[in-house]
Amino acid sequence: MSSSPPDERSKVGREGTRAALIDATAQIMVDEGYAAATSRRVAAKAGVKSALVHYYFPSMDDLFVAVLRDKAETNLQHQRQAIAEAKPLHALWELSSAHDAQLFTEFLAMANHRKAIRSEISSYAMRFRDLEEGAMTLALKARGIDLESFPPVVMSMIMGSLAGMLLHEEGLGITRGHDEARAFVEQCLDRFEMPAWGQPQPGVGRSSAPAGPQGSEVTSNTIA
Repeated sequence: MSSSPPDERSKVGREGTRAALIDATAQIMVDEGYAAATSRRVAAKAGVKSALVHYYFPSMDDLFVAVLRDKAETNLQHQRQAIAEAKPLHALWELSSAHDAQLFTEFLAMANHRKAIRSEISSYAMRFRDLEEGAMTLALKARGIDLESFPPVVMSMIMGSLAGMLLHEEGLGITRGHDEARAFVEQCLDRFEMPAWGQPQPGVGRSSAPAGPQGSEVTSNTIA
């Protein structure tokens, strides 16, 4: 018999059900597209009664917003971890190429028809791009790259957009040119990647090794 108070057990049960509905909705969106995520399908996927969907989420927009917020926060945490890696640009590319990124592609499509989603996805995208641009700026500066010729925001947009296009096309069974595209991106990342600590760079003295992302969150606003 559990020693937890009844109210605590019921709270855990409510949180578990809510989380199950969020995860079920996300999985359906990835597997079949957002249009397939109806209240009945979500309930069946989560293994609960259909009425519980609207008990926890009065409307489907409420449910979709909850899914977006939950997965966005998780993805932003993964992004922060990627930025702290020894090769942050490579780690960010892998994150953008991950299967989970397909979920946000579905939200982008949904945003064209649902204002609530449009506002949420815009807020998330700006936070994600700001962190990514900050990491890109830091790496390019450390390599002595001319930021006017290679604007960090454009470089990060190209990387993210290409990763999204590859995921979308692969979902349609289109793979022509994908291996070449990935090889090209890897070559670019090798060129622009954050150098190893203490490695002298063009135009940078040995005693002025670039400051790494560890210890504070690197965004485009924290880099002059």
